[in-house]
Amino acid sequence: MSDPLSGLLAALDLTDTGARTSEDIFTGPSQWQPLGRVFGGQVLAQSLLAAMRTVDADRIIHSMHGYFLRPGDVTLPITFSVDRIHDGRSFSTRRTQAYQKGVPILSLIASFQDEDEGLEHQTAMPEGIPDPETLPSAAESLEGVDHPIAHYWATERAFDMRHVPSPIYFSVEGAHVPHQAVWIKAIGPMPDDPNLHRAALAYASDYSILEPIMRAHGVAWGTPGLKAASLDHAMWWHRFSRVDEWMLYVQESPNAKGGRGLSLGRIYSRDGALIASVAQEGMVRVPSE
Repeated sequence: MSDPLSGLLAALDLTDTGARTSEDIFTGPSQWQPLGRVFGGQVLAQSLLAAMRTVDADRIIHSMHGYFLRPGDVTLPITFSVDRIHDGRSFSTRRTQAYQKGVPILSLIASFQDEDEGLEHQTAMPEGIPDPETLPSAAESLEGVDHPIAHYWATERAFDMRHVPSPIYFSVEGAHVPHQAVWIKAIGPMPDDPNLHRAALAYASDYSILEPIMRAHGVAWGTPGLKAASLDHAMWWHRFSRVDEWMLYVQESPNAKGGRGLSLGRIYSRDGALIASVAQEGMVRVPSE
């Protein structure tokens, strides 16, 4: 693709195969990744869009719980099967399974609801966070680093990410604490489809959610022998916001043990509205030496 955002939009443009058994079947491409494994956020977003295709337009996704079962192969397309588990008076439930080589690589359940009135409150956005314009982009942080993964991080992602206090690509600066914040925004304008923005938010939510676990122990992505992988991913959509506008992703890790770590996240619009909440457990293994 001519640019990373076009590549993202192409990956999220699923094909309805027309096949119908007891489930709806869709297919989608895999985006190239430098290590050859499908990015978890990609298959999450595609699986959500497949489920959205089977739900009435006035029913909006509000939650998703998924498990990453196997690593995906970037050289192969992905098949998505959607089971229409339930359609009630106010809620609909869908299960999506993503397949490669005839076996599932991800399984998730998503819930949708008619828009409704009700009680409302939210946790306030943290104060004192620097504006994104004052922070370096990934390209600026990695300028001069001659490495294929660094080049990918700097120039081939569809989202601009700006860390507070600083990124942990090759080193962890400052205090080793289990929390951080990241400003995120698509690198260009997105189509107006609200479901595309919701799915793209799930895509971006997987980029940095494990980093608070690593930051707490001074572990950078470039640590030799580091093995990190998402195990599951849960997300709750609270309010709509466009992903081509700046959002603040506040992240913390309450626990790490047994080669696994748990991270929690809250995503805010720039004006302080709580857009979504995220939880993920990941495998994080660091060599003893």
